[in-house]
Amino acid sequence: MSDSQDAFVLHISHRDDALPKALESNDVVIGWSRAGELHDSDLDWNEFREIVHQEYHSDQDNYRRAGASAGNLWRFIREMEEGDLVVVPDGSEFYVAEVTGDAGYEPERIEEDTAHRRSVKWLNDGESILRGIARSALQSRMKARQTCVEATDLIDEIQDALEAAQSDEQPSFDSDLRQKLVQDTLEEMRTGRQDSFGFEKLVKSVLQSLGGENVTIVPRSKDQGADITALFTVADTFSFTVAAQAKHYRETPEVPPKDVEQLRDGMDAEGATLGWLVTSGTFSEETEELKNEIEDETGYEIQLVDGEQLAALIVDGGLRAASLTEDE
Repeated sequence: MSDSQDAFVLHISHRDDALPKALESNDVVIGWSRAGELHDSDLDWNEFREIVHQEYHSDQDNYRRAGASAGNLWRFIREMEEGDLVVVPDGSEFYVAEVTGDAGYEPERIEEDTAHRRSVKWLNDGESILRGIARSALQSRMKARQTCVEATDLIDEIQDALEAAQSDEQPSFDSDLRQKLVQDTLEEMRTGRQDSFGFEKLVKSVLQSLGGENVTIVPRSKDQGADITALFTVADTFSFTVAAQAKHYRETPEVPPKDVEQLRDGMDAEGATLGWLVTSGTFSEETEELKNEIEDETGYEIQLVDGEQLAALIVDGGLRAASLTEDE
């Protein structure tokens, strides 16, 4: 068990009543069951991905789909640890579990595609929680198309949802108002008086509200893929640069994969290993797959921030008003 607690969002297939069975057996499960060799701890990432490629994507002439599938499995098998939290969406509800054991493999479950398993303790007495209780950032993460995604940055939101579910109180006026503010903010970003320049200034303000220093909009003439750069300092000792790309779309709500490639180029140019691709819209499955592939190839960390997540950051974190009106 690690010193720090991590969290994940895991989508469990409804095939053969996989979720009800998982709840009954105190397990979480993931698919790709034919790839049983993945539990060999000596495998490096390339070997791990190759097994998934050969089992499920051998008809592909590249590793994009294999990389996305392997990324889900890697997080489930290699990154989850005892004590971590797992959020399992189920329609308009979700469940939360605490991991209690190592990843295991049960070949007899290959046919039902639940051979990869981990034992868990279902929290909230195993009862589901209404999605409406969760904060928007957690609700947005639960919409991710990937099977298993990181959610460590949302541990506080997960704990808040558990506490709210265990109390006798219904969602308060404050929480209802907050949800409405998030949706109104999202709608205004998408349909209001906003252009690409204004959207860049909005993202700049969000980075400042999160503690960014020297937050700068890169002049269009010098733009090599990063629209905004920001410096973050941890414990007054360690500093790192974030390169952000802001994409404001009206008629194209899904960000195309080429924008991830542009961000990667911008990160190269700015010497940043952490990137933000921020949009008023959403991300296509192909964009998410390419993001995973670039992370695997470069070691970069790229965060995809969709419109709902951005709206929640604005409502929860607030903005520095002066930065919205200052001249660039």
